[in-house]
Amino acid sequence: MARAGRTGRGGQGLARVAVVVRAGAAPLWWLGVFAAGIGVLVPGLTGRRIGVLAGAALFLVTAALVACARRRRYRALARGAARAGRHDVLQDRAVSVRVWRRGHRWWLAPAFLAALGSSFVLPAAGGLLLAGAGVGLWLKAGWLGRLERAEDTLLWVRVDWLGKRGGHPAGKAVRGYRGTGLAAGDAAPGGARRRTAALGRGGA
Repeated sequence: MARAGRTGRGGQGLARVAVVVRAGAAPLWWLGVFAAGIGVLVPGLTGRRIGVLAGAALFLVTAALVACARRRRYRALARGAARAGRHDVLQDRAVSVRVWRRGHRWWLAPAFLAALGSSFVLPAAGGLLLAGAGVGLWLKAGWLGRLERAEDTLLWVRVDWLGKRGGHPAGKAVRGYRGTGLAAGDAAPGGARRRTAALGRGGA
């Protein structure tokens, strides 16, 4: 596992790009579904029917926007990916997910409360917006998985460029990706858990 940006032999700690993208999908989805479920019980100013219809539209638009955001930036970073070095340390999938979720928990909680509060105006709409963001992240991770398979390369980003909160894998601080073969690490293309036993975690 790698938490720091640099290892003892001059290598770097690397996290999977798709895993970091995917890390927020489940929390946003479940918080959104929970908020929408509670929101349906509130009549709201507009009524349940209008609230749910507005929420459904927000769900679709948000999912599409999140899924498509920064694709050009991801492609550019992927095209310039350098081969990971033998001393680079590949961060476990569970560690990458845990770092992201811990770093964003104080953002997720207010977002959930805001989604609940919005139900007094548009029932369920805020929750469906959150759920749409979660679906968008899943779709983006799936797109990254297809990109990785097409290039026959898994994409990694330095953990020190992500920062202590898990950061954004296509943010301004990220200056490039590293690449490994498809068998490296313990996550499949797209960031999901491997169905088979985890293979070696070397940089090659």
